[in-house]
Amino acid sequence: MDVSSPTLALLRLTLVDGLGPATIGKLVSLAGSADAALELSPAQLSMCKIGAQRAAKMAADIRDSRGPAENEIALADKHGVRLVSVADDSYPALLKAVPDPPPILYYKGDLRAADRFALAIVGSRRCTAYGLEQTTRFAGTLARAGITIVSGGARGIDTAAHRAALMSDGRTLAVLGCGLAHVYPPENAELFEKIAGSGTSGAVISELPMDTAPDRQNFPRRNRIISALSLGVLVIEAGKGSGALITAEQAAEEHGREVFALPGRVDSPASEGSNELLKSGGAGLVTEPADVIAALESPARHLADGTHAARYQMPAQPAPAFKLAPEQHQILEALETDRSADELVELTGLPASSIRSHLTLLEISKRVQRVGSRFARRNSPTPPAVPTSPTSPTSQNA
Repeated sequence: MDVSSPTLALLRLTLVDGLGPATIGKLVSLAGSADAALELSPAQLSMCKIGAQRAAKMAADIRDSRGPAENEIALADKHGVRLVSVADDSYPALLKAVPDPPPILYYKGDLRAADRFALAIVGSRRCTAYGLEQTTRFAGTLARAGITIVSGGARGIDTAAHRAALMSDGRTLAVLGCGLAHVYPPENAELFEKIAGSGTSGAVISELPMDTAPDRQNFPRRNRIISALSLGVLVIEAGKGSGALITAEQAAEEHGREVFALPGRVDSPASEGSNELLKSGGAGLVTEPADVIAALESPARHLADGTHAARYQMPAQPAPAFKLAPEQHQILEALETDRSADELVELTGLPASSIRSHLTLLEISKRVQRVGSRFARRNSPTPPAVPTSPTSPTSQNA
């Protein structure tokens, strides 16, 4: 596997004990580049609030990191895993935009630009039949609409979300709390292979070095990536104290993402956490997949227009109009009459996955509407409303 010089330098830094994403970011900023950060002296390292003794050891460890980095690349090669760094154009754009993103991502499968239109679906490992049924309904419908489904690969709701996306010929990203030389949970080995093996279904992802064993302390870091990769987070079913609630909190408070929750039985412990999230106003209530698509309209528009980072700022003027891609012009021209997605594939020559993604964006921008299983062109798109003041990051945000 060939890696760029900046990616190799960032990999070397991540393998040094005591260097996390925040400190690595400071070192790169101080030095001017990842390669230059490898040459920082102990005195320069101390400028990043690193004690003198620790800085001397860290400088020595950085100098000695080439061998471990080469071994890490060889192990990744052995398992069919690739590396992407924040210095690469192919690094997920939404993840790159959050504070202190992981300098290195390991992934098996493929990452695509279309994955920026993603929804995280999270919930309890010990879920009920209701939770599994609703996860399958929401994940399957949204995946068919061209939205990438992101989850944590765990038992229960996560597994159901990934499987529903695959069954709907959609894309899904599984973010693991271990290195990709391990499979956890072990019973999901076949599922992860289906996600990564086809080359079109998505990717299995981790920020952790290849041989990092599964551990509970890794899950908060994994959950942070799940939130950051997505435009919003949907909590299907979560008990009190569930890790899914932590993901929802990170999504709202750290990343400014939309947060949704599905109401559950009021007497079910499995839904106690998600119901409380709704009662407290920490999530928008959804009962249909269409509710999610409607609520993601504004963040998707900002993402398409390149204004995602400014979503919560006071707008001085109306938001720019949704710009059409050439493929979207093709689709609109083909919709002189109502057509199915299959007919649009045949008429335009575009791949089915591309058709689904662009149809979703055209629905969001009010240029296309669904008529049963077919799509129709709207005569005059209605631009989404722009808020006059910032709000807390729930499903009511712009």
